[in-house]
Amino acid sequence: MIYLDNGATTKTAPEVVEAMLPYFTENFGNPGGIYSLGSAGKKAVNQARRTLAEMIGARPEEIYFTSGGTESDNWAIKAAAEGCAQKGRHIITTKIEHHAVLHTCMDLEKRGFEVTYLEVDGYGRVEPEALEKAIRPDTVLISVMAANNEIGTLEPIGEIGRLARERGILFHTDAVQALGQIPMNVEELCVDMLSASAHKLGGPKGVGMLYVRSGLKIPSFLHGGAQERGRRAGTENVPGIVGFGAAAARAMRIMKDKTVREIELRDYLIRRIEEEIPYCRLNGHRTDRLPGNVNISFSFVEGESVLIALDMKGICASSGSACTSGALDPSHVLLAIGLEQSEAQGALRFTLSEENTVEEIDTVVDCLKQSVARFREISPSYEEFQRTQSKGSL
Repeated sequence: MIYLDNGATTKTAPEVVEAMLPYFTENFGNPGGIYSLGSAGKKAVNQARRTLAEMIGARPEEIYFTSGGTESDNWAIKAAAEGCAQKGRHIITTKIEHHAVLHTCMDLEKRGFEVTYLEVDGYGRVEPEALEKAIRPDTVLISVMAANNEIGTLEPIGEIGRLARERGILFHTDAVQALGQIPMNVEELCVDMLSASAHKLGGPKGVGMLYVRSGLKIPSFLHGGAQERGRRAGTENVPGIVGFGAAAARAMRIMKDKTVREIELRDYLIRRIEEEIPYCRLNGHRTDRLPGNVNISFSFVEGESVLIALDMKGICASSGSACTSGALDPSHVLLAIGLEQSEAQGALRFTLSEENTVEEIDTVVDCLKQSVARFREISPSYEEFQRTQSKGSL
């Protein structure tokens, strides 16, 4: 199997699994207990909190553990909006956010909030100038992702964060795709809240975090016990949190070499596709993108059909976000950057890891060439295109 869908989820790293195992067995106690079996779990949770705080330049008390990126996005946006409702009810986000952000904003619109969904340029990048023009006296929250999950484009969140800080507006960033892939420092970026998920960087599924800058008084998301300093009730997922901490420590240790490796493989994959498969288009910015992200549209084919053909050859990729898998509508991200519906439906996303090899990339391109050519042979639109081309050359 050749796995190129790390944007959907990563393999849990062996050292992460090893770190988690004792908290399923001998150290299984509830971290809320006062006995030693429980205190071992509490110490492990606090250590993970310190590791994640170090990773983003925060303080341990600013890290709250959740069930994943979706919960973190929901909590950040709803809590900030509701907590600032007396000041204003206007939110700014973008048209290319993950659905965890978009659907949360849509839900708030039903509750009387107003949301501005910013356009992006052809690379999927937000223009800070356009965002500044969208700010109103009643704007209370800006939410812009650090890196797009489909096309990999990096957003200018440092500029946006400084703009928000100058205007006294809360700034949240969905860093689910970015954390562990690129360096992030919440102080330098002027971020007030940041969402992340463990399974995107070699950690387990079902655990995430929300960074909340000290001094922000946002409402609790889950009510019940006093866990997470009274802001997120429920017995802590100790093995998952330990795994998140171990994954973060590993990501910090390998990030420099990992980035170099993935960029080399990414650019090699892009170059071979563009040179050997006609009528394709790279989506997203060519260089200001996640190290391991390649999103390319192939004209005259359906992306889903090509994916099935690749899967039959043992190659795992995707046609966009894993959270929209099976949806019939084309990607909202690709439409937002100006693609026609047919182009969007012909898109494939390959997301690499440092474990992939040049040999694997060569195999993928060879199989991709065969599959795209085969589907174009039976495509009425391709036949019509060729006929038009033939007439034009006469």
